[in-house]
Amino acid sequence: MSAPIGSPSSAAPPPRVSVIIPVYNEEANLGELCARLVAALEAEAVGPWECLLVDDGSRDGSARRMEAQAAADPRFRALRLRRNYGQTAAMQAGIDHARGEVIVPMDADLQNDPADIPALLAKLDEGYEVVSGWRRERQDKKWSRVFVSRVANRVISAISGVRLHDYGCSLKAYRREVLAGVRLYGEMHRFIPIYAAWEGARVTEMPVQHHPRTRGQSNYGLERIFKVILDLFVVKFLDRYFQKPMYVFGGIGLLFMVLGGLAFVWMMSLKLFAGIQLTGTPLPLATVFLGSLGVVSVLLGLLAELVIRTYYESQGKRTYLLRPGGREGEGVADGPAPVPGPEEPAAGTHP
Repeated sequence: MSAPIGSPSSAAPPPRVSVIIPVYNEEANLGELCARLVAALEAEAVGPWECLLVDDGSRDGSARRMEAQAAADPRFRALRLRRNYGQTAAMQAGIDHARGEVIVPMDADLQNDPADIPALLAKLDEGYEVVSGWRRERQDKKWSRVFVSRVANRVISAISGVRLHDYGCSLKAYRREVLAGVRLYGEMHRFIPIYAAWEGARVTEMPVQHHPRTRGQSNYGLERIFKVILDLFVVKFLDRYFQKPMYVFGGIGLLFMVLGGLAFVWMMSLKLFAGIQLTGTPLPLATVFLGSLGVVSVLLGLLAELVIRTYYESQGKRTYLLRPGGREGEGVADGPAPVPGPEEPAAGTHP
């Protein structure tokens, strides 16, 4: 990634709000988007703000538009990735360089409305750590995309236990401490509310406007559904078993061992009581195969346990979190050495 254009000096006070906009081939939309953003945030007087435009390897003139905007208005900053890494990586780059107390990601295609940002901030001020946008009246041209999205949202809500209508809406508002230590992979930016809720954050949602795309082409297809489903398996594993991987690998190993033992008993019964030649059955091979898989799975579980302990202990990470004020006079968890600034979330509980 190239150095940010429009980077503030280290002495500049941090803004209240950092708007992060991943950009991929959105040259036609950037001018109007920036104008709408300035008008919305200035009209509601949300306080000092900045906008990070993250170019995700665009092949059109998006990068030039971003740089021109950053040069004309110091509240805009332009970051350019070396190639197209995807929306999640672009959003992670924006989070890494954001300085605001509140992080607000949104899309660059003008389907999200910047005028909704003040309402998200107001909802956040009611005591929430995460406010998720809900595109209740979606304006997508393809009905199949809306239908599949609704089904996916129901599945994600059921598996995660965090009931939201619209995980796919990029327009959200996060308090900075919720994203402290977050590392995003795959398509996991949409699952941040889940991680936040599992960490005890107060999560809510509110309806936001959704406009039809009038310029350019959508960069997302239905193939993302499969990626999201696979990422959801990772999310569930990280929630339930990151600190105890032996429960997964050991459980699978015990299952294979039991199946191998049953195959062995069956095999011996056929040999001793029915006089059947074992060379004519697959039972000897099944016994050895299932038993071997069971042993290997248990050993993988032991290896995973060692890796997790090394992960925590080598970096001094904690396996728990305290709410702000959890220790008298401070808002950080007890540990071997006090760490200034916001508490770092437990490792492995974020994407």
